[in-house]
Amino acid sequence: MAKVKSDIEIARKAKMKPIGKILAKIKVPDKSSAFSPMGRHIAKINFEFLDKLKKKKDGKLILVTAITPTPAGEGKTTTSVGLSDGLNKIGKKCIVCLREPSLGPSFGMKGGAAGGGYAQVVPMEQINLHFTGDFHAITSAHNLLSAMIDNHIYWGNKLNIDENKIVWKRVMDMNDRALRFIDINTSGVAKDFKRVDGFDITVASEVMAIFCLSNDLKDLEKRIGNITFAYDKKGSPLYARDINAHGPMTVLLKEAIRPNVTQTLENNPAIIHGGPFANIAHGCNSVIATKTALKLSDYVVTEAGFGADLGAEKFLNIKCRKAGLTPSCVVIVATIRALKMHGGVEKEDLKKEDISALEKGLVNLERHITNIKKFGLEPIVAVNHFALDTEKEVKTVLNFCKKKKVEVSECKHWAKGGNGTKDLAKKVVKVCKNNKNEFNFLYNNNLKLWDKIELIAKQIYKADKITADDKVKEQLKVFEDNGHGNLPVCIAKTQFSFSTDPKLKGAPSNHEIPIREVRLSSGAEFVVVICGSIMTMPGLPRKPAADTIKLNQKGQIEGLF
Repeated sequence: MAKVKSDIEIARKAKMKPIGKILAKIKVPDKSSAFSPMGRHIAKINFEFLDKLKKKKDGKLILVTAITPTPAGEGKTTTSVGLSDGLNKIGKKCIVCLREPSLGPSFGMKGGAAGGGYAQVVPMEQINLHFTGDFHAITSAHNLLSAMIDNHIYWGNKLNIDENKIVWKRVMDMNDRALRFIDINTSGVAKDFKRVDGFDITVASEVMAIFCLSNDLKDLEKRIGNITFAYDKKGSPLYARDINAHGPMTVLLKEAIRPNVTQTLENNPAIIHGGPFANIAHGCNSVIATKTALKLSDYVVTEAGFGADLGAEKFLNIKCRKAGLTPSCVVIVATIRALKMHGGVEKEDLKKEDISALEKGLVNLERHITNIKKFGLEPIVAVNHFALDTEKEVKTVLNFCKKKKVEVSECKHWAKGGNGTKDLAKKVVKVCKNNKNEFNFLYNNNLKLWDKIELIAKQIYKADKITADDKVKEQLKVFEDNGHGNLPVCIAKTQFSFSTDPKLKGAPSNHEIPIREVRLSSGAEFVVVICGSIMTMPGLPRKPAADTIKLNQKGQIEGLF
């Protein structure tokens, strides 16, 4: 039996084309005003060119989401890339739009995020590491505001900032639990201004959310200026514009805000830009990237992070609401391995055929299908094929979907690239043409914040109730009193369950969603609701990926994927 090549081995043998040729396929001219090369195989599209696209008709938007994640893997990014290649294989002009990977999970538990097998975006190492430096720019912009806040207090505190009501933490793009809570100004020249601070991971930063929801540089600067960083001693909110932070923060993001273009293994265009997490943020690539792709192609495949209960819900309720986007099709990725885990099988036993466990685990897929339909959308199920899937197991999933009257396709893109998703691509085109979708949001803007949270908890998670202490309820009232009651809510919770207990697999119901904290993102224009034990600064696992990452004797990276 031939040795199966690893993702990195496949990526290194890729026959990449110069980025100018990739851009030419979507009619981006090889002119300095259209794009800026970032090396031979990556480019940033310039706003001068984007401004010329505004009157062009939009293509069809396809959202790829998934069942609830398990250690067995689902392959959402791999399927997104494979579907885009499949659409191009059947003669459709398609661009895949993805998020940029974060260094935290790359060196932690999740690993890289550039697809896998023969459905990858390349150059893989650059994408998974520093890429074009966008995340570093976002980190710097965020921490500039932090520095300006403490500097303002040091030089007399003209704004009368209440040091106990500073709500702006610092960030870094790495998992480091030791930085969740820190004491600052404990010695040196600023020792008279001691206070408690902490770090979040960059992908949880409001600057990241603003970056991904802005329409252009002007909108970016306005939103940054609207960031609430603290309250004064009378209880009034203070904004980033009050200390003139919005100008220099925007300067730091001036180049990063332009979308990045790379390519798939099959030399089809991929736009990779922005990257908020879905469990602690809103989990979608940038609005600028998505809107750019819609002007440049007939079909755009994009993904939302983790399961549909987190990523798709936020994509639809937050991103589509804010950007005026309407998806034409939703693809739910499932694997037989993951469904068996939802049915009670341990990871080490997944190689064995187990129809009983698979049938039990299908309740998870069923819940996600039902949830997507609540938005007025008709989903397609993509069964991401693994080599050890048995014919009987595959038929069980296919028959289940047919009984539910949901389109389904077995996909073999990991092994066959675009050729392995032709059937899925044809079904996506069919759904887009039929246009039976009646897209609607799950809730109206004018609902109270508490009612929005409760609606999501009960409708999407099937919780029996939400709970919070008086401090949280008072904070929500403060948000509403300050004019932010019409904002959507962004639920931060574990990605591993519909509940807040990551051990509860399948489709748990009648559970409780405890709200630990709420945060206002007045620049990004949503309210973050932190539930259960979820952390906005993750820690590294017992055996992080970093343990095995190194350079070999050829100077090549090993262990990253």
